[in-house]
Amino acid sequence: MKNPLRCVAFVTVAHHPADPEFALATVQGEALLAHTVRELLGTPEIDLVAVVVPPRCAQAFSAVLPHSSRCRMVTAISLRDAFAEIAPLLSPDCAILVHDALRAFAPQRTFRQVVAALREGAELVVPVLPMSDTVKTTDPDGVITATVDRTGLRSAQTPIGFSPTAFRSALAGAANPGVADTAGAATVPGDPDAMRVASAFERTLAEALVAGGDREDPL
Repeated sequence: MKNPLRCVAFVTVAHHPADPEFALATVQGEALLAHTVRELLGTPEIDLVAVVVPPRCAQAFSAVLPHSSRCRMVTAISLRDAFAEIAPLLSPDCAILVHDALRAFAPQRTFRQVVAALREGAELVVPVLPMSDTVKTTDPDGVITATVDRTGLRSAQTPIGFSPTAFRSALAGAANPGVADTAGAATVPGDPDAMRVASAFERTLAEALVAGGDREDPL
């Protein structure tokens, strides 16, 4: 690529030991990973989708990735190592996204909102949804002790957006900054479709979601 990249999305699949297996599970005949990458590739603001793949999964993952000059598989044991490979391609003000491969149906409008917030000066951005469930605290014996005020509670999603400075700082503290402390982050609206698909029940929901057709207005 001749011009420096102004926005890169890292897709990670190693938060939990079972994630690579889940990423290859199919929904409507295609691997979750393929759905994830296609949605990112459909977002014009994103110049490169870098799929960070554990070495043991490289062959299986390569077989399901969409063919695109904007998609690159990076075989690495950590996001830190993957970033070291991609960093020379990036512009100094590059927007960096870290997206969970199992949130395969996060809509493009969420990606665009995260990028827009970074362009407007945010250093760290997280998509969030208001907490809808009633939350309780319990004692060591499992007895409910109180109801938590959920007014300020939010469930976090991905992609998490970083400025280059914030990303390097996060990498210094954790190999996978997508799960790092995001205190102080700006927020954008999350989306119910961006659920993490990591169980048989969630795959059933995802099947119904995809079967329902288009989920957002076209660009």
